Amino acid sequence: MDVDAAVESQIAQWRGYVERHHAISAADADEMEDHLRSQISDLSAAGLMDDEAFLVAVKRMGSMGGISREFAYEHSDRLWKQLVLPPAASTASDAQPRRELIVVLALAVGAALAVKVGSAVLDEQAFARNAALFVLPFLTGYFARKRRMSPRAATALLVPYVLAAAVLNGYPFRPEGSTEVIAAIHTPVVLWFVVGLAYVGGRWRNDRRRMDFIRFTGEWVVYLALLGLGGGVLVGLTVGAFDALGMDAEWVIADWVVPFGVAGAVVVAAWLVEAKQNVVENIAPVLTRVFTPLTIVMLLVLLAAFATAGTVVGVDRNLLILMDLILVLVLGLVLYAISARDPHLPPDLFDRLQLVLVVSALAVDLLMLVAMLTRIAEFGFTPNKVTALGLNLVLLVNLAWSARLTVGFLRGRSGFSATEQWQTRYLPVFGLWAAVAVAVIPPMFDFA
Repeated sequence: MDVDAAVESQIAQWRGYVERHHAISAADADEMEDHLRSQISDLSAAGLMDDEAFLVAVKRMGSMGGISREFAYEHSDRLWKQLVLPPAASTASDAQPRRELIVVLALAVGAALAVKVGSAVLDEQAFARNAALFVLPFLTGYFARKRRMSPRAATALLVPYVLAAAVLNGYPFRPEGSTEVIAAIHTPVVLWFVVGLAYVGGRWRNDRRRMDFIRFTGEWVVYLALLGLGGGVLVGLTVGAFDALGMDAEWVIADWVVPFGVAGAVVVAAWLVEAKQNVVENIAPVLTRVFTPLTIVMLLVLLAAFATAGTVVGVDRNLLILMDLILVLVLGLVLYAISARDPHLPPDLFDRLQLVLVVSALAVDLLMLVAMLTRIAEFGFTPNKVTALGLNLVLLVNLAWSARLTVGFLRGRSGFSATEQWQTRYLPVFGLWAAVAVAVIPPMFDFA
C-alpha cells in the first residue's frame, strides 16, 4: 500500500537515524523498514490515516533495540515523542554519554600532545606538511570506535596515514617549492576521506551513508567555526586582562593554548555534531539558505566584471586562486543543501536558487578554464597550473551534470534522489584528484 509524501519523509528520516546507529547493518535497517511499512499498511487498512498509522507503528517498534526510543529523543520536537518514550530511562544508557565524553577528551588531548611534540621535533616546513597526520588519526579512531569497527578494519584505516607520511617525508621537496605547498594543502583532503571511511563504518558503497558524511562535514565546519570564534574571543580577553596587569601571557597562548585548542577542537567538534545533531540540523540548513543567495550575487557580480573587462587573457594569478576557492565554496553549499533537503518534497524556490547557483558557478568555471589554458599556452606548465586545471575540470564535470539533473527535477522528469546519488558517487573523484596532487604532481615537476 502506498503512503503519502509526508509519511514517506517521516519513514526516510526514521530510516536515516536507524542507519546511523552503530549496531545496525544495512540488512537490519531494510528488515526494520519492511516491518515498519507492514505495520503502517495494516493500520491503514484498519481505518487509520497514514500519519496516524506511522505514529502507532513507531510506537509498536519501540521494543526493537531501543532505536525508536533514541530516535524520539533526537527529534524531541516531534509530536510522536510522547507516544514512543517510556517514562524512565535506564542508568546504563545514562552512563554511555559520560564514557564517550571521557574518550573524546582523551583523544582531543592526544591530538594536542601530538601537535605539540611534532612542532617541537620538526622544522616549520616539515610540520606544516605533516600537520594533518598529527590530528586526523585521532578523529578517525573516534569514529572507528563509535561505529564499532572490527580491529582488522580499524587497523586498515592506518594504511593511508602511513602512505601519506612516507610520501610527505620521503619526497625530496625543494625548500619552499610549489609542490611542497601543493602536497601540504591536499593531504588533509585525502585524509578526510579516511575519516569518512571510519564515519560510515566501512560501508563506503552505501549512498545514504555517504550523504550522512556530507551532512556531518557541513555540521562539523559550523561547530568548528563556532568553537574557533568563541576561543578567539576568550583568548583575546585573557591576553587583554594580563596586559592590564603588566604581565605577558602571549607566549603561553602561542606555545600551549593555541596548539591544544586547535587540535582538540577538531575532535570535540565532531563529538558535538554526533551528540547534538538535532540542534545543528536547525542551524546549518539556515546558514545554507542564507549564503546561497549571497553567493549567487557574488558570482553574478564577478561575471559582470569579467564581461566589462572584455577578456580573461590577462587575469591575475591570485584572482584565479581566489576563484577556485569560491568554486570550492559553491560546491560545499550545493552538497550540504542536498544533504539537508527532504528528497520527498516537491521542487520549491530554493531548488531554483540552487540551479542559478550551479549555472553561475559553471559559467565562472568555464571562464577560469579559458584563462588557465591561455596562461599555460603563453607561459607553459607549472605545478600550480596543472593542479588548478585538474581541480577545475573535476568541478566542471560535477557542476555540469548537477545542472542537468536539477533541471530534470524542476521539470518533473526525474526525482531528487538522482541528484543525491550523483553527488555521493562522484565524491571519491575529489579524493582521487587530491591524492594525485600529493603523490603524482611533485615528481612530475622534479619536486620543484
